[in-house]
Amino acid sequence: MNFPLMPDQASNFARPYDALFFVLTALTILFTILVGALVLFFAVRYRKGSRVDRSGAVESHLGLEITWTAIPLLLGLVMFWWAAKLYVETRQPPKDAMEVFVIGKQWMWHLQHSNGVRENNELHVPVGVPVRLTMISQDVIHSFFVPQFRIKQDVLPGRYTQQWFVASKPGKFNLFCAEYCGTQHSEMGGYIYAMPPQEFQKWLASGGDKKRPNQPTMADLGKALYDRLACANCHGPQDTERGPSLYGLYGAKRRMTDGTVVEADASYIRESIKNPYAKINESYQNTMPEYRELTEEDLLNLLAYIRTLGTAKAPGPVLGNAGPAQIGGANR
Repeated sequence: MNFPLMPDQASNFARPYDALFFVLTALTILFTILVGALVLFFAVRYRKGSRVDRSGAVESHLGLEITWTAIPLLLGLVMFWWAAKLYVETRQPPKDAMEVFVIGKQWMWHLQHSNGVRENNELHVPVGVPVRLTMISQDVIHSFFVPQFRIKQDVLPGRYTQQWFVASKPGKFNLFCAEYCGTQHSEMGGYIYAMPPQEFQKWLASGGDKKRPNQPTMADLGKALYDRLACANCHGPQDTERGPSLYGLYGAKRRMTDGTVVEADASYIRESIKNPYAKINESYQNTMPEYRELTEEDLLNLLAYIRTLGTAKAPGPVLGNAGPAQIGGANR
């Protein structure tokens, strides 16, 4: 009878998380039995009417109290450090990780590779290669859960969250939504397909399961949208009075009108497009319209294009203290 006690171990996080789980479970069982046995022993031995010599009873014992306080405290700190270390590791993907963009929506997962290949409720990844998931919800809170990988991350509306993993073996693994998200929540699932790297590259180059090679990349789609919205009218290669340049924007530090300094990451760029009133760059006023009609997929494509604009900016006039790559609070 094939009845596994645990899901398959199929990622770099599976073994460390299982080790933490089993040690925590063993300690819980150990102290439950120990405390329970002592309570039962003393309750029976010193029950009312039992013939036990109670003379000279010790009311306190400093060494004993230090022992039963120090040992659980030390074990608790060790377990906390171990769990915190694993938590931090799952939130720090390698810089060279392959990026996949995930949009959760009622009731499906939409996943997109950088080269433009799209998948619904399925994700193909190479074995042995770090994969970074940049995720956002189009409607309500979802949760991206792959039990065989031991990863679970809430997917939130209006905010990018990240999760990463390395698939350690080929196979087909379950994908669930682990946050109740509506009447069809139980149907929001799919599969992760881990493939040998060479097979994955062939699959990706052929356009995925739909076999659409040479389809536009996310950056290509973002540039087409950028041109259609006439963003370059205000955001050219150089800073102007109408708007700052977007060259070298991604990852740069920007100073706002209230004196705060923020990093122009994915969340900042998204907010600057959807709600330019939230943060206004120094030396600019908010003359940029809101683009609330853009979908999360549109925003991810725009982000991919903006990231291709490089780290250097063409020389040009600088407006006051405005940096070379600002976006929020200017015409777009």
